[in-house]
Amino acid sequence: MKTVSFLVSLLFVTASSFAQVSNENTMSVMINGTEYKTQPRQIKIGNYAYFTGNATKPDKMLRIWLGDFYGRSAVESGTYLIVNADKPDTKANIKKAQESGNYKGIAAIRYVEEIKTPRMEYHMGESQNNDETLEVKNNGDGFVEITFNSKLEGTYWKEKATATAFGGLGRLRDKVENKIITQATGFDSNIDPEGNGYKKQEKKDEIVLTNGKMRMKNN
Repeated sequence: MKTVSFLVSLLFVTASSFAQVSNENTMSVMINGTEYKTQPRQIKIGNYAYFTGNATKPDKMLRIWLGDFYGRSAVESGTYLIVNADKPDTKANIKKAQESGNYKGIAAIRYVEEIKTPRMEYHMGESQNNDETLEVKNNGDGFVEITFNSKLEGTYWKEKATATAFGGLGRLRDKVENKIITQATGFDSNIDPEGNGYKKQEKKDEIVLTNGKMRMKNN
């Protein structure tokens, strides 16, 4: 326990190098009737980009991905078809959105909440192919505004016993470090449980997002 306590103290000191800078970005949404507000960030990876709004205590992440019909990040004004977040840019999803003539592209939403700390269990929600839509306004003032409502398929994830046993203190250290980075920077450092040593449980439910609004500086 002394080793863990020392490690936590050390990470809090080093986290100052990632100091979170306040920004003008805003995100608010009702999640199952409870308001969630945070300052989102934009993350770019190659041609892809997504918006992520995070919080801590417990760790939470609401991620929105927008794409055009050619696999590129998109922020053009218009209506976007919300699709399955697990496999968003499939040929079927793109064809449906493109051939309808009503959409500028496709969108996907994922929500993750830590329900047992330190990142031992998660509640995750993913958008589905339910013909839901998301609205984007890009007025040329440097900001993108997004409004949305969506019903996410909720699943529960639990850390595998083998991951806990074989990961040992090193895995605990990594989780604590990622939590501190998330808190200090506003970026979702390793929050997503899928493919990260967690097992999906049989229990399922629905996570309802209403009155979702985001105003984001377009980088």
